[in-house]
This record gives sequence, C-alpha cells and structure tokens, in this order.
Amino acid sequence: MYEEFFGLRLKPFDLLPNPDFLYQSKSHKRAMTYLDYGIRARSGFILITGEIGSGKTTIIRDLIKQKIPRVVLSKVFNTKVSSEQLISMINDDFGLPVHGKDKIELLRDLNEFLIQQFAQGMQPVLIIDEAQNLSTELLEEVRMLSNLETDQAKLLQIILVGQPELKKILAAPDMLQLRQRININCHIQPLTEEETREYILHRLEKAGNRQAAEFVPEAVALIHSQSRGVPRLINIICDFFMLSMFSAETRVMNGPTAREIVAELDFEQQFWETETVKSENEDRTGVKSELHRTKVKLSSLLRDITQRIEMLERTSAKCNESMILDMLGRISALEQTLGGRIRKPEPSRDHPAKASPEPPAEPMEKPNRSRAENHAQELITIREENGERRKGFFRRLFGG
Repeated sequence: MYEEFFGLRLKPFDLLPNPDFLYQSKSHKRAMTYLDYGIRARSGFILITGEIGSGKTTIIRDLIKQKIPRVVLSKVFNTKVSSEQLISMINDDFGLPVHGKDKIELLRDLNEFLIQQFAQGMQPVLIIDEAQNLSTELLEEVRMLSNLETDQAKLLQIILVGQPELKKILAAPDMLQLRQRININCHIQPLTEEETREYILHRLEKAGNRQAAEFVPEAVALIHSQSRGVPRLINIICDFFMLSMFSAETRVMNGPTAREIVAELDFEQQFWETETVKSENEDRTGVKSELHRTKVKLSSLLRDITQRIEMLERTSAKCNESMILDMLGRISALEQTLGGRIRKPEPSRDHPAKASPEPPAEPMEKPNRSRAENHAQELITIREENGERRKGFFRRLFGG
C-alpha cells in the first residue's frame, strides 16, 4: 500500500518467514553456524529453541534454501498428528509412497530408503519444526528413528526446533534417553536495542531502499522496549509506523507520534502477559497451594482428634467398669464383716437367764446385693448412652 510512496519494491515488514530478509544477529548467526556444523559433522540430535517470532522458522527455511550438497531433507511443520501420520509425513517428504500403507510398512520403507541413501553417500536429515507440540509418545518415536544406524554412522540426523517449552518437556525424567542424544543445543536470544536499529535498516534495504524512512532514536527505543527484541513484533510495530508516516506524508517517525501509536497498539495487553495478570495467576496458584496445605493439615488434625476421642472413650469405659467391680467387691466384704460381728448377747453370771423359751431369732437384714448390682448396671447403661451421644456429636462436627 505504501511501497510506492517510500520507493520500495517489497513490503519491508511482512510477517512471512522469508529467508531473503533474514537478519543475522549475533544469536542468529551462532544458531546457523551450529546447524551447519552439526549437519556436516553428522552429529546426533540438534536442538534449536527460541521465543515465538524469534526467527526459528526463517533460519530453517534459509537452511533448506541453501541446498547443502549430498544432503536430503525431510521437513515436518505440522506436529499435532498421530504416530502413524508422523511417519507418513516423513516418508512423503523423502519422496516415498505412503498411500494405503500401515505403520509397519512405512517404517520398513523408511529403513530401506535410509540404507540406500547411505550406500550412495547421501545424508538424510529430518527437520521437525514446532516440536514442542509433540507428545512424549511421539518424541519417543522420533528417538527410535535415530536408532537406525550402521557401525560407522547414524542413518538419519534429526533437528528439533521449538519454543522454550520444548526444553521443559525434554527435562522430564522419562525423556532422559532422548536428552542424552542431543549433541548440539542452541537458544535464539532476543535482539538488543542496537541490533533492533540494524534490523530495521536491514529490512528496508532488502525491500529496496535503506533510507526510505527515518526512525529517530526515541522511536527505536520504543520499538525495542515494546517488542522486547522479538523480530516478529518489531515487524508489527514498524508496519504501523510506516502506515502512519504514509498517512501523514512524512518519512520521519518522531518520538511523540511513536508514543501515540504504541499506546494505541497496547502491546502489553495484546502480545504479552501483563504483570497484573501474571501476579494474579501467581496469587491464584499460591492460594490454591495454601488451601491444599491447609486442607491436608486439617484432615490430619481431625484424624488425630478422632483417634484421641476413641482412646479416651475406651480408657473411660475400662475405668468405669473397674470402679463398679471394685464397688461390688467392697459391698460384699462389708456384708461379710457385718454378718460376723452381729451376735446374741451372753447371759450374766449374777443374773442367770430365766429358762424361758426363746423367741425365734429374726433373720438379720442383709444389704440388698441385687439392688447394688442393678445400680451398677444402670451406671454402665448411662455411660454407654453418654458415649454414643459424644460419638454422634463429634461425627457431626468433623463430617463423619
């Protein structure tokens, strides 16, 4: 839309991963060097990671465009697939027939192809982009593909490209075998502010005119701070700046206009997780963790309280029964003592008793033992009823 106004052949800040526009920052150059070395040295796995929009796919497309001699490439860009679909996509990009074949046939064809390529002095290389979307099962399938080898060399070299989450996935304990096979590991860093300025000029030059527009230092600083050095986001901001300059019929992006445009774009809300949202997420996670810990503690305390109550009830029951038995024993002993001490008085020598018929002796009234036993039984019954009421109260209190 604005290319003619600025004297450009192409749109300079397009979002397509065009290798012709690849800017080799210090980090990008290192990644490209590692890739080139890894392929030529027939290293095992190569791992390239970077943030979204950092230029990973552009580097891969540049590698494909180079057409390295005696290297046969297979590219996989869609990684949300099944195991059989993944093998089918690999074979198809190597030029092998895949229609109507099951997984076993596909693997057999791939193995035969790799052996044939090795015999011809060719080097098959598999590139998997967006590898962070692969499940652990698929990553294990990929690792198994690397087992295809001869005594001298691997038959298939594999390059994994993905976002930083890929490293977290590979850090899992069950990924140890794959992790140990990664010979080269490189992370693409964001651009510095100086690299951001050079990146903008590089894109303008590739589009046809390095001096097509002027970005004052304040505008460049805003671009870098808002994009955080991510090339894709730099392109988005610069495209809006170019459109604004075209609308105002000027070739200079000054500070006040740049601040106004950046405020309208609302980058923090649109492209980044804001600190408020992050803080809320962290707080929410912290609250959940604290609630879980509190729940565990309360459950432990409730179990401990319940166990103590049951122990006290058992102890109380034993004590009450012992006391009742002791009471019964004392009553029995008292009865025996009283029975032995109550006797008929002996007659005096000075006053002998008259011989008269003695009235029949009335039986001595003994303490009623059955009444004591009944009282003891009543005490036991009352204790059991009280115990059941206490149990019911605590069950309702602690939920069962």
